[in-house]
Amino acid sequence: MSEVKNPPPPGESGRWTRFVTARPRLSLLLALVVTALAVFAGGGVADRMGSGGWEDPGARSTYATKALEREFPASQPNLLLLVDAGPRSGAGVGVDAPAVAAEAERLTGLLAAEPGVTGVGSYWRTPMPALRSEDGRQALIAARVLGDEKTTTRVLERIAPRYQGEHGPLRVSLGGPVAVQREVTTTIQEDLLRAELIALPVTLVLLILVFGSAVAAMLPLGVGIVAILGTNAVLRGLTEFTEVSVFAQNLTTALGLGLAIDYALFIVRRFREELAAGRDPVAAVGATLRTAGRTVLFSALTVAVALSAMLFFPMYFLRSFAYAGVAVVLLAAAAALILLPAALVLLGERVNSLDLRRLWRRGRGVAATGTGAAGGEGRGWARMTALVMRRAPVFALVSTAGLLLLGVPFLGIKFGTVDDRQLPTTAASHVVQQQIRDGFPGSPGGGLIVLAEGAAGAGDLDAYRERVAGLEGVARVDGPVSSGPGARYAYFSVVTEGEAVGQRAQELVGEVREVQAPFETSVAGQAAVLVDAQQAIAGKLPAALALVVLATLLLVFLLTGSVLIPLQAVLLNALSLTAMFGAVVWVFQEGHLSGFLAFTSTGDIETTLPVLMFCIAFGLSMDYGVFLISRIKEEYDRTGDHEGAVRTGLARTGGLITAAAVILAVVMVAIGTSRVTNTKMLGLGIALAVLMDAMVVRSLLVPAVMKLTGRATWWAPGPLRRLHARFGLSEGESAPAAVPAGPQPEAGEREREKIPAARS
Repeated sequence: MSEVKNPPPPGESGRWTRFVTARPRLSLLLALVVTALAVFAGGGVADRMGSGGWEDPGARSTYATKALEREFPASQPNLLLLVDAGPRSGAGVGVDAPAVAAEAERLTGLLAAEPGVTGVGSYWRTPMPALRSEDGRQALIAARVLGDEKTTTRVLERIAPRYQGEHGPLRVSLGGPVAVQREVTTTIQEDLLRAELIALPVTLVLLILVFGSAVAAMLPLGVGIVAILGTNAVLRGLTEFTEVSVFAQNLTTALGLGLAIDYALFIVRRFREELAAGRDPVAAVGATLRTAGRTVLFSALTVAVALSAMLFFPMYFLRSFAYAGVAVVLLAAAAALILLPAALVLLGERVNSLDLRRLWRRGRGVAATGTGAAGGEGRGWARMTALVMRRAPVFALVSTAGLLLLGVPFLGIKFGTVDDRQLPTTAASHVVQQQIRDGFPGSPGGGLIVLAEGAAGAGDLDAYRERVAGLEGVARVDGPVSSGPGARYAYFSVVTEGEAVGQRAQELVGEVREVQAPFETSVAGQAAVLVDAQQAIAGKLPAALALVVLATLLLVFLLTGSVLIPLQAVLLNALSLTAMFGAVVWVFQEGHLSGFLAFTSTGDIETTLPVLMFCIAFGLSMDYGVFLISRIKEEYDRTGDHEGAVRTGLARTGGLITAAAVILAVVMVAIGTSRVTNTKMLGLGIALAVLMDAMVVRSLLVPAVMKLTGRATWWAPGPLRRLHARFGLSEGESAPAAVPAGPQPEAGEREREKIPAARS
């Protein structure tokens, strides 16, 4: 096969076609080299990621936490050694037995001598009731491991083997935030590998069912693997400059496979249509890039904009998903628009090779590609669309009401923080923390901590303590603790009634901050971190939403030239998310299906999760919306028949959109098999949103609404029509759309008088 034949037409699209097809073998070779370098550059990226990032780094609670860690390391222990002196002890039962106390004291001394560990205390050195279980069989050794997440993890991995396990008359288990953090990271890495092993073969089978050809089915997987490996290299580079959450790797895998498959599906589908129409491979690639290629580019931009909105928020957990999401979207689009066309030029008609559906398919013409509107599948979608449009008010009302009803549970959402209950009940650190919650008085490590900063006399500190102790919901106030006479810093431990991050604890954060004092005060603790995170999200949310909405309106306008379609896109996309948000609260907050899905409900939803899920699901919804709208617009520009364009657009894309949604849902469900609750919630929630969008919004609501809006769907005022004529793009040929020869229907003539043909 020669490298290039039948050059594409001149112009911008022709230059692009020549660029990606002139040296297809060289392009693929360079891609292989770049992918190999990405494997090398992205190696070990998970080991450099953190498992936190839910707090606002600029919040007052974060300042207090850092100051307390610096001045009073023992005030916020992040490593707990649970010492169990149960009946197996030969020296008697209980933590007060002499042999148990002696061994525990020895371990306490050893831990205090460990490099990187400070603020070591224990029940045997400071016999506080909160450090001893109510049955007297367990007690705690607490310490502070210094450093950031990576440093504390390395310290824990070094010292853990020396302490956990049997020590004479007692048994030691490790808990606390550092142990939870390490176990979350390890669990996510294991779960991600399992998800990939599940998703890849299932996805390949589904692609074969969609395409028939095993050769065509391999192409989307290749695009996805390139995008995933490239994104891992990008994330590895970012870890040199900023914190990146390990949770972002799940998004890399899901979107890398999902979007690569979406983009490749539409490009390969269009390429096979052009081949079936009689074009040679290079000409077919040119036509594909001028049509489906432009749509892929628009789709990638809309998804990237939705994900980039998370950069507005200060939490590195959310920002990490923006880094990973934008990178994988752009890399998937680049691979689909550069590498995939090169492969198609080389394959030509062989893209249909190894057709595994011949056993049950009997001559279906164009439908043999799995994509033709003339086939049974296309006719089925056309008939269904015609039915929906005949009963448009009914379908619009029932679909909208049903989606809103599914979203009702979201009205009762409660926000909380991440803790050990993210892990399965069998996880070692979860077991330790649960035993502490169930068996110890109060909540060791919970409550609020008030940092007092500035010169203050003993009388002022005592008076402040009494005022705080008088607040409703405060069980007691311990302290002040200072580093000595005349010290600049002191702190109080405020033990709250009820849950450490419950509603009353959150209200107390504000009330404690308002208590008057002759020195500066700052409040730390889980409840304070949660309150500050909520305020940070609420402050940045309007700007993030404005970016998503305005960018969506602009991009869809450039694609369609319509004023109404962009508004419909935003509203229908938002409506498609209601089922996801309602299910998240009903399942994960209220605990329904917790046994079946194997997670522990905490009675709340982590604060950043709804923002993350909105950005991802909205972007994916726009992905499908762009594919459908662009094909409808192409047909409308060609024929001027509004209802016929809607029917043909769905006939040509409905099956593929549904197939793409099912495949992406499979990938997300594989991610949702994670043993970490937040990852499970993310995977299953996005899977539900994708399916509802494809099967309800795109299949029912869009044709019903477009029928109701009629020819007004394509209306735009004169200045905007001229703007679109100059800058707009659509899924059509590069030349202005021509009106078919011969008389046109009256309605079509009126519409085309009002709306100029799309130009690229």
